[in-house]
Amino acid sequence: MKELVRSLILGKDSMVSGIFALLFVSLVALGCTCGKNFNLADLANNANSNGRQTGVAAGDEVDDEMPDDQLLMATVRVTTAQFANSISKEDFSEMYEKASPDFKATYTEDQMKEIFKDSIANKRRLLPTLAKLVKMEPELTPAPYLREEQGEKILVVTGKYDTKPIPLNFTYEYVKHNGTYKLLKLLLK
Repeated sequence: MKELVRSLILGKDSMVSGIFALLFVSLVALGCTCGKNFNLADLANNANSNGRQTGVAAGDEVDDEMPDDQLLMATVRVTTAQFANSISKEDFSEMYEKASPDFKATYTEDQMKEIFKDSIANKRRLLPTLAKLVKMEPELTPAPYLREEQGEKILVVTGKYDTKPIPLNFTYEYVKHNGTYKLLKLLLK
């Protein structure tokens, strides 16, 4: 199990990396996500009214809680791989199990599968395109930051994979539980 996670994080398992890459590119290529926002965390809709968004600046006390670049990229890779694996298997149980309690309180596994049913239905056509993501690093813009909502610090990572003809944009949000970042939001455009 540890070797599987390590290979996902470090990108050494080309088969898994290829599958997740194919899935993402296929989402874009077939237009399954073009112009649509798949917001799997209703909490994000409430963030503007219930919490305050705070960019991390030099000297802020949340600065020391910002993960380093390697951990950030590893976390993004794991989330992306989990999502791709879920599409490939047509089963979101593993991804769901590893998500934050807030995420689980908002969505069920079946709701996740329903949201991504078009991607699942078109996965065979999407896989060749997703394979290109194996060697790609996402561009994280703006820089990842921490925001606070209801007393909890939330890591926000926004970026894109420069896929052709349309880039795949994503926003992942995480909350730290027991020293591990857990998925709070998954947004793909």
